[in-house]
Amino acid sequence: MARWGIAIVAFYIILAIITPLLSNVGILPDPESGLNNPVYSSPSLSHWCGTDRLGRDVCSRTLEGITVALKVVFVAVTFAVLVGVPLGMLSGYLGGILDRILVLVMDTLYTVPVLLLSVVMAFVLGRGILNAAVALCVVYVPQYFRLVRNQAAQVKSELYVEAAKSMGAGPIWIIRKYLLKNVLSSIPVLLTMNAADAVLVLGGLGFLGLGLPESIPEWGSDLNMALVAMPTGIWWTALYPGFAMFGLVVGLSLIGEGLEVLMNVNKE
Repeated sequence: MARWGIAIVAFYIILAIITPLLSNVGILPDPESGLNNPVYSSPSLSHWCGTDRLGRDVCSRTLEGITVALKVVFVAVTFAVLVGVPLGMLSGYLGGILDRILVLVMDTLYTVPVLLLSVVMAFVLGRGILNAAVALCVVYVPQYFRLVRNQAAQVKSELYVEAAKSMGAGPIWIIRKYLLKNVLSSIPVLLTMNAADAVLVLGGLGFLGLGLPESIPEWGSDLNMALVAMPTGIWWTALYPGFAMFGLVVGLSLIGEGLEVLMNVNKE
């Protein structure tokens, strides 16, 4: 499963790299330019995936959406790891009042539904690539915190940690030497699962009009615009961005499932 997932995600990354090149040489039209194109034109040689209600090329917008989705998801998941993992290790190792406060805050955030919390954060922060990434980051930080905190609390009671303490090792040294390498092994599985979920949440924000500015091609906003034309038999405006989103989610999910199976085999 992981191999299939890696192949799918690699294919998306390749498309994201070559899309600007195809646009520069004129093979792909400008995703925001549609004044000279017929509206709701069916797929043809001039427009491979047809045009939308503004005359914009659906193929160009779908391919540009790959780059946007990968950027937002990468930034969001990276921020979530950089915030959630250190907080989890400090909370699990130090305990006390700091642990109780962090657990209370993170559990409160964790109980809020993912889409609802992301909608609230997107509404507060406004529309934009960085703002959308931060909104998604806040959603996933509690998951990394809870996972790392529980593992750190278990590791700190091990005999080799107690021996290090008796020899005068400080908390920072113990966290860096022992806790970090023990908790990082489980991060890749959660990371890929969060990345797959972030693609869907980003699409949901765009569908609700809270994701990215209208000038940036995004699958969710394109699907929202396609709803009007669906009853009239205009299928191409929804099919291609929807299929692109589905494929990326499947690829990331397969990587996560494959990594989880591999970890379970290694434990056995």
